[in-house]
Amino acid sequence: MKPIRAKDRDALIQSLRAGVVPRIGQHLVQVGRVREIEALVKDIDRIAEGGSTFRLVTGEYGSGKTFFLNLVRSIAFEKKLVTAHADLSPDRRLHATGGQARSLYAELMRNMSTRTKPDGGALPGVVEKFVATAMNEAKAAGESPEETIHRKLESLSEMVNGYDFAAVIAAYWQGFESGNEQLKSDAIRWLRGEFTTKTDARAALGVRTIVDDASFYDQLKLMSRFTRLAGYTGMLVNLDEMVNLYKLANAQARNSNYEQILRILNDSLQGTAEGLGVVMGGTPDFLMDTRRGLFSYSALQSRLAENAFAKNGLVDLTGPVMRLSSLTPEDFYVLLGKLRHVFAYGDPGKYLVPDEAFKGFMEHCHKRIGEAYFRTPRTTIKAFVDLLAVLEQNPGTDWRALAGQIAIEADNGATAEQSFDAETEPASNDDELVTFKL
Repeated sequence: MKPIRAKDRDALIQSLRAGVVPRIGQHLVQVGRVREIEALVKDIDRIAEGGSTFRLVTGEYGSGKTFFLNLVRSIAFEKKLVTAHADLSPDRRLHATGGQARSLYAELMRNMSTRTKPDGGALPGVVEKFVATAMNEAKAAGESPEETIHRKLESLSEMVNGYDFAAVIAAYWQGFESGNEQLKSDAIRWLRGEFTTKTDARAALGVRTIVDDASFYDQLKLMSRFTRLAGYTGMLVNLDEMVNLYKLANAQARNSNYEQILRILNDSLQGTAEGLGVVMGGTPDFLMDTRRGLFSYSALQSRLAENAFAKNGLVDLTGPVMRLSSLTPEDFYVLLGKLRHVFAYGDPGKYLVPDEAFKGFMEHCHKRIGEAYFRTPRTTIKAFVDLLAVLEQNPGTDWRALAGQIAIEADNGATAEQSFDAETEPASNDDELVTFKL
């Protein structure tokens, strides 16, 4: 059996003990949801072939949405996709007038990742790969690199901001050719959406536009097509914590964001966003609440409604909404075995508890919080890893004595939930009044 590196093991264990999704090693603890993963793999294949996809992954707090999204990212790397991910927040959303959409775009670009650079910061590498490819093609064709770059980017000029996008890439090549690091830096800043005024962008790069709130989605489509020109197969965008849109107290602001989701969904269904996949993660309330959720927007409700025939245990994983199935007790039993294996560095000789400990731990969890222990397993996973940590540091301790002392509570969401007052919902433009119940 292959040993697990201490670096990977420690990173995974520390993340699980903190109750957060691990950045690496997800495959070591993945259980269940085989059909859902197969459906997302088909989506990724469609992106790689130049198509487009949209998925809304729903599940309760702690049910594994973020873990699932990260697992999909790692699969995308194997298919030569570029990925970008970000969590929505009060300062980052799909539509706004105060810079919040540009802030979300900038976060996505900072987190752009590739297989060789999986932790973000891959945008300069993608641009350099495009420039290097263009220079090689120019040399083979006997033309100047600048001519080749403009020819390759000609297809972008028909898109919103496409002409300036091509000009910025050409400016990067000029900086690359002349050794002008400032010009290269300014080009990357523009591509990341970090210019806040058109005056600064024009002075630095000679372009008349910048990435702003209005051009958020258009810029994503440009970037996805550019990644294909750079030699990748497309781009997968993961947007988590979509519940933050549900928490917006201003109805107009909410509907504007839902309208942006409708636009993304329509483009995906019509296949007009070349090489772009968008996966969103949110709670069932974010989707189904007819007062504040996506179902409050009639155009989205009709498109996201569940297949009427998918009932009584039947499922349809081809629609835009993917409801994460709960882990079964059997899945959870296997998961505990994988956690024990990871904790022991992949060495069965170092296992801290026997198999019978799994059953005892699960019975204890069931007595404390019922079926929630495997339906929303975040807190119970944390408790089991904490148990293993104590046993590791205190050799000879009986696991039975410790198991009965574990205090476990149902996971009601690590994110502070917002309380609303229907009578005081503001009627102003895009400024929302937010109160939190901690």
